[in-house]
Amino acid sequence: MDVSIISALAALTGAAVGGLTSGIATWLNHRSQVRAEWILHEKSRRQLLYRDFIEEASKCYIDALQHDKADIPGLVGVYAKLSAIRALSSTPVVHCAEDVARKILDTYLEPDKSFVELREMAIDGTIDLLRGFSDACHDEFEEMRPIF
Repeated sequence: MDVSIISALAALTGAAVGGLTSGIATWLNHRSQVRAEWILHEKSRRQLLYRDFIEEASKCYIDALQHDKADIPGLVGVYAKLSAIRALSSTPVVHCAEDVARKILDTYLEPDKSFVELREMAIDGTIDLLRGFSDACHDEFEEMRPIF
């Protein structure tokens, strides 16, 4: 076999391998960028949903502590957010959100709390209905963090 043919084949093979390697690297880089953007978008979407759920649930919970008549529009908002959480979130977050909604309903059946009782609940931490939910959300966001 002629030396010039071997040199030409080696050059062509090197160019093909180099081009293929470059193409694969570009594709992998693009794929990782798209995934990172999707995770960021999903995280932002969940943050908004969780914020809205926390606001709705907080208002309903305080209302439940002070009144025995349920705030139906507020509860509808809580359950609407809960349904959205079920569609988007991890199982621990869903369970914690369901616990919050259940606790709000149970609180309407309890006797009304005075301001002094609310203050005592704030001091001893029992008024913090959303602690478990917040922790579950934090853990979910930590799991969504890209690994480098």
